[in-house]
Amino acid sequence: MVATDSEWIVLSDPDISQNELESVACVLRSSRLSSGEWVERFEDTFAEYLNRRYAVAVSSGTAGLLISLRALGIGPGDEVIASAYGWHQIAHAIALTGATPVFADIDYWSGTLAPDKTELKITPRTRAILAGNSNGHPAAWQPLRELAQQHGVALIEDSTEAVGSRYRGALTGSFGDVAVFDFSQPSALVCGEGGMIVTDDPDLASELRYYRGRSLEERFSISIASRLPFQSGMSDLTAALGLTQLERIDEILARRKRTEMWYQRHILSFEGIKPAYVAPEVDEVHWMVYLVHLGTRFTRSARNQIVDDLQTARIEAPAYCNPLHQQYYYSALGYRRGDLYVTEKLADRALALPFHAHLDEDTIAFIVQTAKDSSINVGAGAAIYL
Repeated sequence: MVATDSEWIVLSDPDISQNELESVACVLRSSRLSSGEWVERFEDTFAEYLNRRYAVAVSSGTAGLLISLRALGIGPGDEVIASAYGWHQIAHAIALTGATPVFADIDYWSGTLAPDKTELKITPRTRAILAGNSNGHPAAWQPLRELAQQHGVALIEDSTEAVGSRYRGALTGSFGDVAVFDFSQPSALVCGEGGMIVTDDPDLASELRYYRGRSLEERFSISIASRLPFQSGMSDLTAALGLTQLERIDEILARRKRTEMWYQRHILSFEGIKPAYVAPEVDEVHWMVYLVHLGTRFTRSARNQIVDDLQTARIEAPAYCNPLHQQYYYSALGYRRGDLYVTEKLADRALALPFHAHLDEDTIAFIVQTAKDSSINVGAGAAIYL
C-alpha cells in the first residue's frame, strides 16, 4: 500500500475489531452512557492485568497525574523532578497543581530519566520523582526506587507511552507508588481519550477516587471540605472500548511487533544503521511509535526538512519531541536551551514514523526509502541510525 493523492500513510491507526464495535453498541443501547458498570469492570480488569490492587479510570493522562499529585498532597511550594523529553508531556500537570517542575536530563540510550542526574536535582522542597517509560522503553526503576526511598519522596510512574513493556519480569505500570496511563493515540490501547491511575495503597486509592469527582449518589453530601474534587471521570462508552481493547491486548501488541519486524528488516539494510536500544534489565519493549534518531551531523532544521519531505509524500511523520524546558511557558522558570544537553541532542534528531498494525511491508519499505532518500539529500550522505 503506497499513498495516493487521496490518502495519507497515517502515524497512528487504532486496532479496532468487531468486538469493540459490539461493546460500544451495547452501551449505546443501554440506559447509561456516563460512568457506571463498564468503568468499574475496566478498572478491575486493568488492575488485575498489572497485578496491582487498585485502578482509577480518568479522563486523560494529564488529569490522572494532576489527581495523583493532589492525592499525594503536592502543591504550591513543592518541587517534582521530571523529564522534559516525551510525547504525551503529562508533566504539565505539575505546574497545574501549583508545584514547580524541575527538569533533569535523560539517559542517552534509553531516553528515560537518568537516576544520577535526577539525584543532582533533589532539594529539601522535592516531594516526588516523575519518571516515564519513554516511547515504551522502561525507565531504570530499581535505582529510581532506591533514590526515592533514600530521600523520602514519592515515585510516580508516567506510563502514558508504554503498554505491555516489561522490566525485570514486571509490566510497566508496576513500579511507581502511583502509575498513570493514557489511552489517546498513538497508544497501543486506544479509547479515543481517557487514562488510568494504578496503585497498591488503599488510602491513596481512596484519595484518587475522591479527587476524580463526585458521583450522582453524593450530590447531597456535605463531605466537601478544604479539598475540591475535579470532574474528570471516564464514561461507560470509553470504558467499553478500553476494556475490549485490554482483552485483546496480547493480539494487538503481537500485530504491532510484526510491524516493528518489517521496519527492522528494511532499516537495517542501510549502512550505519543501529538497532533500537533495549537496556539489559529490560525484558520486552513495545514501542509507541517507530522512532528514528538521525546522525549527529544532522541539525534540527535538517530533521524538519525530512519531516517536510515525508509530508510531501503523504507520510505523517512528526518530530517526536519538543522538550518542555524549551517551551515558552517554562521559560518563566529560568530554563533555556543548553540546560539539558542529552535531551536536546536527542529531541533535535528524533523522527516518529507511522507505527500501527494496518501497515504492510510494502508500505513500510516505501516509508523507509523515502526517509532515507531525504536524509541523504539534507545530510550529504550521512547515515541515519536508531
